[in-house]
Amino acid sequence: MLRLPVPRPDGGVDLVEHAVRAPVRWPAPEGPARSRTVFAAAHVVPQVGAENVPGAPAVLDWEATLAFRHRLWGLGLGVAEAMDTAQRGMGLDPAATAELVRRSATEAAAVGGAIAAGAGTDQLGPGPHTLAQVRAAYEEQVARVEDAGAQVILMASRQLAAAARDRQDYLELYGHLLRQVRRPAVLHWLGEVFDPALAGYWGSRDVATATDTFVELVHAHAGAVDGVKVSLLDADHERALRRRLPAGVRLYTGDDFNYPELIEGEAVGGRHVHSDALLGIFAAIPHVAAAGLLRLDAGDPAGFRAALDPTLPLARHVFGAPTPYYKAGIAFLNWLDGRQPGYAMVGGLHAARSAVHQAQTFRLADEAGVLTDPQLATRRLRAYLAVHGVDA
Repeated sequence: MLRLPVPRPDGGVDLVEHAVRAPVRWPAPEGPARSRTVFAAAHVVPQVGAENVPGAPAVLDWEATLAFRHRLWGLGLGVAEAMDTAQRGMGLDPAATAELVRRSATEAAAVGGAIAAGAGTDQLGPGPHTLAQVRAAYEEQVARVEDAGAQVILMASRQLAAAARDRQDYLELYGHLLRQVRRPAVLHWLGEVFDPALAGYWGSRDVATATDTFVELVHAHAGAVDGVKVSLLDADHERALRRRLPAGVRLYTGDDFNYPELIEGEAVGGRHVHSDALLGIFAAIPHVAAAGLLRLDAGDPAGFRAALDPTLPLARHVFGAPTPYYKAGIAFLNWLDGRQPGYAMVGGLHAARSAVHQAQTFRLADEAGVLTDPQLATRRLRAYLAVHGVDA
């Protein structure tokens, strides 16, 4: 039994009792899912004792960081590397990003694991920058990802959002990149809820207008687009968008609020339409996700939903406003579960969520059966709360 803090309207906290459940033994797959293509956007583990403070270069614990990726591959999930979850633009500097892609791609090749990696423009730093500079930065990172042997994910660019004058600038720049990639790439539309600097992406703050531009781009270069990852946290928008995609172009859901229903899909016009997945929350619940996908492979969508639906309150809490700080929840859950030696993050980002918030993270994870070792998680939570002055 734990006593967990919950907030009061006056800003204080009350302590409520929580009975920790026994661990759920989720079945593990023998290989990748057959019915869906799924990537987990993996986090990074900082080196113990390093000066991973705000503004300092990231120093990673490579053993723990890569071991986590092997865990994802062992559960049949692909790894989406160097994405937002890995703290791109929020602690992971360009040099560490390049090394992360190289090392992870090498490990993926050694075990036959699926890997796709983000290519962006973050080496440019603060602007302003010209479109030619943005294009050159993209080309540099695309070449690095492809030379490492990973599939390219064309990430949304803060520098492009600042430099682009209209939709045509997006169409021309992305079209140039898609004509160059060696294998079909994933286009990533990250909404401003995740990064306010991306407001007005695709040339318009009106989502419908931006979507028209996005769809035009995909149709013009369908042979070079494996899929699109959309992170707008709007299930209705995603359903409408995937009906407009060319045949053979996947929609990788990035909707951490509505993923079970979107991955399950529904019948549309006599055929079943679904989303595949590229999700940050799957870096916190990979064993539950893998078990659910086993049920989909077996033709049991109800079993899939029975596994994944209870994780939704956890995901919605972890990705709650301010959403850019969801990474602190991913790292916290992995620390609770013994996947990293301490609760710390590069850039000092572990301070981005309060002790009250993280206590709720624990409770929701426990209720969803996410914690593989509840006893360890309980000991670690007690220690964490004690540091924050809470006697759990």
